[in-house]
Amino acid sequence: MREYTSAPAVSIADDATLTDAVLRNAGRDPDHVLLRRKDGDRFIPITQARFRDAMHATARGLVARGVTPGDRVGILSRSRYEWTVLDYAIWAAGAVTVPIYETSSPDQIEWILADAGVEVLVVEDAELAGRVASIRADVPALREVLVIEAEPSATSTDDAAGSSSAAGASSAAGASSAAGASSAAGASSAAGALAILAEAGAAVDEGQLTAARATQNADSLATIIYTSGTTARPKGCEITHRALLFIADDTVAMLPSMFTQHSSTLLFLPLAHVFARMLQVGVVQGAFELSYSPDTRDLLADLAHTRPTFLLAVPRVFEKVHAGARTKAHGEGRGRIFDAAEQTAVDYSESLDHGGPGLGLKLRHRVFDKLVYGKLRAALGGRARIAVSGGAPLSPRLGHFYRGIGFIVLEGYGLTETTAPATANRPGAIRMGTVGQPLPGVTVRIADDGEVLIRGPLLFRGYRNNETATKEALDSEGFLHTGDLGELDDDGFLRIVGRKKELLVTAGGKNVAPAPLEHIITSSPLISQAMLVGDGRPYIAALVTLEPDAFERWRDQAGRPATASLADLAADPQLCAEVQKAVDTANATVSRAESVRRFVILPEDFTVEGGELTPSLKVRRSLVLKRYADAVEGLYPTGERC
Repeated sequence: MREYTSAPAVSIADDATLTDAVLRNAGRDPDHVLLRRKDGDRFIPITQARFRDAMHATARGLVARGVTPGDRVGILSRSRYEWTVLDYAIWAAGAVTVPIYETSSPDQIEWILADAGVEVLVVEDAELAGRVASIRADVPALREVLVIEAEPSATSTDDAAGSSSAAGASSAAGASSAAGASSAAGASSAAGALAILAEAGAAVDEGQLTAARATQNADSLATIIYTSGTTARPKGCEITHRALLFIADDTVAMLPSMFTQHSSTLLFLPLAHVFARMLQVGVVQGAFELSYSPDTRDLLADLAHTRPTFLLAVPRVFEKVHAGARTKAHGEGRGRIFDAAEQTAVDYSESLDHGGPGLGLKLRHRVFDKLVYGKLRAALGGRARIAVSGGAPLSPRLGHFYRGIGFIVLEGYGLTETTAPATANRPGAIRMGTVGQPLPGVTVRIADDGEVLIRGPLLFRGYRNNETATKEALDSEGFLHTGDLGELDDDGFLRIVGRKKELLVTAGGKNVAPAPLEHIITSSPLISQAMLVGDGRPYIAALVTLEPDAFERWRDQAGRPATASLADLAADPQLCAEVQKAVDTANATVSRAESVRRFVILPEDFTVEGGELTPSLKVRRSLVLKRYADAVEGLYPTGERC
């Protein structure tokens, strides 16, 4: 058993709550711009004073609508300004926020609403309201649904919540509006729910809100965040004010070079995910600046417009930027230059861990910085030089590539149960291939069976309505059993090597952790997903999906018909040979018994909409195995496969 503890950097007062910072900062610097709400292609500044007023107006409305301390209020929406207003207003009313991914199916929405006991739900638009309406009869505790965006009209008024228009609630979800509330809305960024709540709350005395806040303390329940549910029903993680305050303040204290007086960022991750939620709380706590990009299709344009100083993202974002740049370069006949620039960036970064670059490498790096690297940094907004990556593993080569172009990606590790990162690399303490050292005040232990255990103020307090699962996760010493397998260096750097439940045991008795091999295979720009199979089988094999854009480029360069689909070419020998290169690279890191002997290219990529990926982009292995059972069987032992 190995263990490492980082010295504490922050402490949370027993009477602290998440809304304290809103009041404190608005009082100190009311005109400081805290948030930027997207309205069309504009980003409207919201000062700290205006955000405080929006929080209070919305909180009074919740109280007027019958929300009392401890009640659960749901938010079903993409990340946007109104999401943050609602979140803090719910806390100001003494209630508990229950976030739901906007990509959730009606069945998933029903489960979360029922399990959490949500009484009031705020949804983003009519489409989501309709989705809720389809399951409304099965959730009798849900008494009201309000809609953020209302139907467009010719009139528009500025509401107390800092949005550009007022709106009534959607009747599609059985919602009602306050007496006299108009159902009119502006065509751009209507905020019907906030307008209704602000109007209803006008009759609520400020003393009622003060009394509601007074019922809360650091150990009060702040939110119930449901896990992605890769293998079973999502479990509701009960997270306190203390845990969110600790993780936000601790992260800011740990990364002083990233969080400065003039720091700003762009939020494009879903606020239903704990990683984005930590960022939101950190921004409000530290009075930094946050802009919202609700639609990832606009991400590059929004990055160029807002020019953030740092980013928070999942590895898939960094993979997409890299793959897109490489595909574009090859398509324009500059592939050799890009490939040379990429290798130089990796070599340069690796040299930083071994005495620094030599003169020749420095000169090559300087040339490529002008030709290639500057353009890549510009695609990320131009000002940012640092990012935090979490939610899934980042390949070491990709980490070296980004550090080599002058954009440091700090990989961290955490779970919903740890309220986001429990460990992280940091400037001046980076070890590629690891997820860094424990955050200040956090202990990481490796159990005798290799499982990663975590203890600290960042832990959730248990699973909602699931005492059995809670006892399995939290032991008598206060450690969370993560279910992940890891290795801990002497100086506290943690490596994650796989999931206990995802270990593949071949017919020959060999234990294989699929994640390391999968990460190497997917580092190929051509490959989107790789899922290893082989549990109880004679050898390890893989299901592979391709990046659509990269496949089309390969198809055109290989001279295949423009009308040929991936399904048509999945067994093409030349295409299989390209995938085999990535498989060979992965196989070179393990023994033959652990290597991938065969693979099949699937006819389409995994998606959130298709159900193969969770909203946090983790593969739902059991679903994929069921859906592609015939493909798996074809790998053992016959069939026309690669």
